[in-house]
Amino acid sequence: MKPPSFRLSQLALAAIALAFCMAPTPGDVGGCGQSPDLLDAPTFFVNKKSTDCSRCKECELISDACDHACDDQFPVATAFPEGCYPLVHDGEVCLRALRHASCDDYAKFAADSSPTTASECNFCPPEKAP
Repeated sequence: MKPPSFRLSQLALAAIALAFCMAPTPGDVGGCGQSPDLLDAPTFFVNKKSTDCSRCKECELISDACDHACDDQFPVATAFPEGCYPLVHDGEVCLRALRHASCDDYAKFAADSSPTTASECNFCPPEKAP
């Protein structure tokens, strides 16, 4: 017969294992406790323009996209495409990805010919033709 302290430690270990197994995985809970609020387009685009300008300067990039991002004469977008409804969390993830992208990646984002988009910022990819 095993001592009661051994049995008690087995029960405690089982309770801890059960608690960890029943907890949701990080990807299952969504935006880290945020409510699913729609992203405000004007605010997002102002922040993106500022981020683009900062990164263009930091990476010493020269392109029309960088010129537009750093020039207040160029208007900021005020709406997402029709049918596109990104959430606040989507915008936060996009801006974080842009701030942490390498200069090589940013050069591709700001290229004058065939620019790319960070996958985190591709909220509403164009629909493919049938």
